[in-house]
Amino acid sequence: MEVKPYKFKRVFVIVLDSVGIGAASDSFKYNDEGADTLGHVGEFFDGNLKLPNLAQIGLSNIRPTAPIKGVQIQNNPIGCFGKMEEKSVGKDSMDGHWEMMGLPVLQELSTFPNGFPDDIIKKIEKFSGRKVIVNRPYSGTQVLHDYGEEELRENSLIVYTSGDSVMQIAAHEDNLTIEELYKICTYARTLLNGPKYTVGRVIARPYVGSNKNNFVRTSNRHDFSLSPTGVTDLVKLHDQGLSVIAIGKINDIFSGQGISEAFHNENNNDGMDHIDNVLQRDFTGLCFANLVDFDVLYGHRRNPEGFGKLLINFDHRLGGFMRQLHKSDLMIITADHGNDPTYKGTDHTRENVPLLVYSPSLSHPGLNLGVRTTFSDLGTTILDNFGIDISNSGNSFLNEL
Repeated sequence: MEVKPYKFKRVFVIVLDSVGIGAASDSFKYNDEGADTLGHVGEFFDGNLKLPNLAQIGLSNIRPTAPIKGVQIQNNPIGCFGKMEEKSVGKDSMDGHWEMMGLPVLQELSTFPNGFPDDIIKKIEKFSGRKVIVNRPYSGTQVLHDYGEEELRENSLIVYTSGDSVMQIAAHEDNLTIEELYKICTYARTLLNGPKYTVGRVIARPYVGSNKNNFVRTSNRHDFSLSPTGVTDLVKLHDQGLSVIAIGKINDIFSGQGISEAFHNENNNDGMDHIDNVLQRDFTGLCFANLVDFDVLYGHRRNPEGFGKLLINFDHRLGGFMRQLHKSDLMIITADHGNDPTYKGTDHTRENVPLLVYSPSLSHPGLNLGVRTTFSDLGTTILDNFGIDISNSGNSFLNEL
């Protein structure tokens, strides 16, 4: 491919899964008023949430009247900063990532506060040859404690949901092979593609352990997402011959569409290893990464201490990554939703997300990018950088960088 004089040759987008920065203006619609993932984690650490690299880009500058405790406001930030509001009607990973890439979810997907209908459950039982147990909203870790031994003993399937449009199917790896679990989830996906029931994600949740006190979910999780209902910015980039490298669950969320290469993460550190490895390669295009441990290990489990320690670990890794960026590289750090570990319940929280932008060659470091009215501004900026038509997209902030 001919190398064109793009402003930035490589764009790295790192999504800190669930790291919201305060309740969205419509949080009341989701019963999430007062949620504030970063703010409440900072308060929990009482000044000891040390995030020097995120701070120097401008993390606390995003909200100078309510800075994150322990994260100093910078007089001369090295990056540009702002926050993004979600236009999509949900607060799940699929909604957030699709909207970032120009495809907001404007029609409500199916949710199941009382469990999935009998006709769906009976079809899964017939296909799998196993009895379905639970079938109601449940914490993903608590359901293993309460029902894991029964599932293992009776060769059944744990099916549960949450406040999001999601079906989760859990099985012990000694009870059901990964391949068979994926096969069952693939079948369940075909039942939930509409028009009667349209569900965002079916998630395979394999686990291991000998009893309810030590059951743990494994990294063999796999998301079977609804296929994008339109053309995403990833497809537009790919169609222009640009590299689109997916790290973490990005490939699952977009059903592989518009992605030229994908890497599965074992955990956040493994994800950062993948990002560091891609940084050493010569390519033109986008590296799009999701680091999910904030969400699955600590957000849903309402563990602010673990959440904050993971942020500190990420910030340390981020410093090494930033030092290796070229002048022709652009880095964007954001999130897909909130998951306040100090909040009620165990579901995601409807929050705005941070927008942190850095390159060694920024023309206007320290610029406040303001409140973007849709996550789609992120993808639009990337399209704009690579000379792709943005007339039907969000608002690019490329010229402000």
